[in-house]
Amino acid sequence: MSIQELYKKKLVHPEEAIKAVHDGDMIIVPTGVGEPPALLTALSEQRREFRDVKVAQILPLRAYGYFDPETVEHVRHMALFFGSPSRPGGKEGWVDYIPNYFSEIPDLITRRYIPADVVFTMASPMDKHGYFAISLAADYTMAAIARARAVVLEVNPNVPFAYGNCHVHISQVAALVESSDPVLEVGLPKIGAVQEAIGRYVAELIEDGSTLQIGYGGIPDAVVMQLTHKHDLGIHTEMVGDGILTLIESGAVTNKKKNYHPGKILATFALGSKKLYQFMDRNPALEMHPVNFTNDPFLAGQNDKLISINATMQVDFLGQCGSESLGSQPYSGTGGQADFVRAGNRSQGGKSFIVLPATAKNGTISRIVPALTPGTAVTTSKNDINYVVTEYGVAQLRGKSAKQRTQELIAIAHPDFRQELMDAAKKMKLL
Repeated sequence: MSIQELYKKKLVHPEEAIKAVHDGDMIIVPTGVGEPPALLTALSEQRREFRDVKVAQILPLRAYGYFDPETVEHVRHMALFFGSPSRPGGKEGWVDYIPNYFSEIPDLITRRYIPADVVFTMASPMDKHGYFAISLAADYTMAAIARARAVVLEVNPNVPFAYGNCHVHISQVAALVESSDPVLEVGLPKIGAVQEAIGRYVAELIEDGSTLQIGYGGIPDAVVMQLTHKHDLGIHTEMVGDGILTLIESGAVTNKKKNYHPGKILATFALGSKKLYQFMDRNPALEMHPVNFTNDPFLAGQNDKLISINATMQVDFLGQCGSESLGSQPYSGTGGQADFVRAGNRSQGGKSFIVLPATAKNGTISRIVPALTPGTAVTTSKNDINYVVTEYGVAQLRGKSAKQRTQELIAIAHPDFRQELMDAAKKMKLL
């Protein structure tokens, strides 16, 4: 049977494809725009026909019908990282959360700590050799494909065929559906004066020839916009987005100074515009790989001058960062922040930046605090922290004592809170 005949044999409607799911199954869905809308819509519409099915995913972007507290005994979301559709359920308890480092999710699947019975994913059209590209999110999906009883693809001509370790053969596929809707586009975050100020401090500390990991958010993108005059930058990141694309188009990125995979942009998922997705298509300069390859601190840290830039919500006097919860209320997840902070620490000449505005709630709350709000999950530990940057300056904490850290952090807090923070530090015997 030819690959084209095999393709036609496995092509079904979404309502038929979801019959690959059995009661009690765990469905693995990729990060962000890798989620397959036709399949997840069909699952949502028929969710009451299932019992104890779970859907595990990082960063869902659409509020599908199965995000429903009334039907969690049928289909329940398991968050690997909260997004806006899953966050309310996490706060109310009907969406469960699996703590993890992004880099280790493939291993959790391979070792069967996280089951992977079925995979639902977006895919590019099949090439002449019978391969599809899982290019929008190779992440943990490739590990799940290797373990799953059934792999179900949503094939869409708007999904790029990227290079790297992100391909699945038609022989591995149980069923496939076709769609032609545009891939979801996620625009650049809003950049204001505070973000620009923070970005300026960080950009000044990034040298020519550095390799960058850029997280999502207004501040990381504000940094990117101020790097267009740099030379011979490289990209080794988890997310490729429009901010990085702007940097590439400026000519600042050549990748030739990278120690690890020189000449190549490496990422594990994409989140951006149609222009970005078109840039990815059959581009020999870009490769999409599983997250245990891109985010492994040992591998990423082989690049000299590795720069990681990630945001947080709170930093305490010891340098502990609460980036994923507000007290006990979940907000996001660990993601790749800890992976790349550690990679930056391993890198020769590397730097990891944790960035945050000095205040929240219209200037009424300091984000530099004596101790994290009770219940807050520690994302970046006091032993891993390197640079902390607000719009008031830079604190380098690595190798510093608790007293020195406290002094440096108070110096970059909002002026209105510095005396209050100093008083708290004295009570804690830190000053």
